[in-house]
Order: sequence, then structure tokens, then C-alpha cells
Amino acid sequence: MVTSQDCLNKYGKPENQNNMVIWSVPPTIQIKTVPQRIYCNKDMLVPLSKAFFNLIEQGIQDELKTWDGCFNIRKKRGLTSMSLHSWGIAIDVNAAWNGLGKPSTLSPKFVKCFTDAGFEWGGLWQRRDAMHFQLKTI
Repeated sequence: MVTSQDCLNKYGKPENQNNMVIWSVPPTIQIKTVPQRIYCNKDMLVPLSKAFFNLIEQGIQDELKTWDGCFNIRKKRGLTSMSLHSWGIAIDVNAAWNGLGKPSTLSPKFVKCFTDAGFEWGGLWQRRDAMHFQLKTI
């Protein structure tokens, strides 16, 4: 699992915003809830594209009800370590239905679209965070 220390070692302090880009999402990604532009770490471009295309190929893109963000410099909720959102290598989706500590409403097929693309899913953690996907490696 990637840690905030791993991100600090690779990218530096989050406020420096090293490796961050404004990604113009390709028009071939036809998912209505995905913004046209996403501010994220450049290391997210290939895995995120793959995850989106996986959703489309599986015909389940409508399961992505809300895009709830990527980049946000902050500590993990209730903890002292920095969130991986601080380096733009994590996303939250369908947050209203998948709150911290709540059971997941995401289908296994949906989750697999992201995990097959190189993401780790917070819904499997002891401190369940089913809305959260982050890069498995950096």
C-alpha cells in the first residue's frame, strides 16, 4: 500500500504540487459524471483512463454517479498522516452512498474496473472507505 511517506519521498511536499497536471479527459471517455478536466498527478493519467474505459467496456459507466474529487491537500479524516489526495493519486466516487466506515454500494464489477487498472480500493481496508481508490504503486 502506498503511504503518505512514499508520496513525500517521490513527489515532495504536497504544497509544491510536483507532478500535478490539468488533464483534459479525452472525448472518447463518454461518462457523464466525469469532468472534462481533472487536476491530478500525472501518474494517474494511464490508470484512470484505463479504469474509465473498463467501465465503458463493461457497460457500467452509469454506476459512476458522482465524481467527488482527486486533489485536496489535507490530513486523513481523524488521523495525523496526510491523505494521498494531497498528491493527487487518489479519487473519491459515489461518496454520498459510500461514506467512511459504511458498507459499499459499488458493484464488484465496478470495483474490478479500477483494481484491474492499477488502483487499490478503500472498501477492503479495516477502516473501510468504499468511495476511495488510490494508485497501488508509484
